[in-house]
Amino acid sequence: MGITPIMDWARVNYKKRYAPNTRETFRRQTMHQFVDAGVAIYNPDDPARPVNSPHAVYQIEKEALTLLRTFGSAEWKKNLLAYLSKRPTLAEKNAKRRSLQLIPVEIAPGREIKLSPGEHSELIKAVIESFAPRFAPGCALVYVGDTGDKWGYFDNELLNGLGVAVDSHGKMPDAVLFYPAKNWLLLVESVTSHGPMDAKRHRELAQLFADSKAGLVYVTAFPDRTVMARYLGEIAWESEVWVADAPTHLIHFNGIRFLGPYDAE
Repeated sequence: MGITPIMDWARVNYKKRYAPNTRETFRRQTMHQFVDAGVAIYNPDDPARPVNSPHAVYQIEKEALTLLRTFGSAEWKKNLLAYLSKRPTLAEKNAKRRSLQLIPVEIAPGREIKLSPGEHSELIKAVIESFAPRFAPGCALVYVGDTGDKWGYFDNELLNGLGVAVDSHGKMPDAVLFYPAKNWLLLVESVTSHGPMDAKRHRELAQLFADSKAGLVYVTAFPDRTVMARYLGEIAWESEVWVADAPTHLIHFNGIRFLGPYDAE
């Protein structure tokens, strides 16, 4: 059951009304705690569903439901004690189950972070593991966002050293890479369903990184050319486009820089 149906159920059965604009508060301050405690299971029908999906659902954990159904009976206290004795185990089991769905991303040899499941994170993984070694070899990951945690990875010290200071209100790109060989900061937007590097986003990032001592390179990453085609008219000039299913190629949106013939292979 999703957040809105849960709130509707509480209104009907407990006469407790929740305003529609409190859905996110309800999710973060109630359901997250239920999941962490092992009382509820997140997306049992599809554990790989992205955390920002509008189709996210919750379900009461089976043993918690069995316990709650005995509330008010002579068996309640005995059942409660038995349940509490293994509750940490239940929470740990569910935490491990969620952890299995996370997407591992190698950010340096032998160093790994994990992102929330979903197509967006899969594309970010491709940017870090496939795009970066090809087009910015030896680069360092500065920042990567995550649908489950905006600041999925952030090397604040490195960014500060480049003259850039951002706070939690700054609308960061999906990934930031520092390419020391060229002294470039690569600002990457990962696009699976919305938001390419359009002219407005280009201006926003130019302002956010205005104090950078490194040159700024604007990149939009798409999973394939079918998705890219939907946003072709929005992509900003003076930016680059990389498509994950053709990883050895880069599209430059200002062809005059590279005007000239290609050598025949």
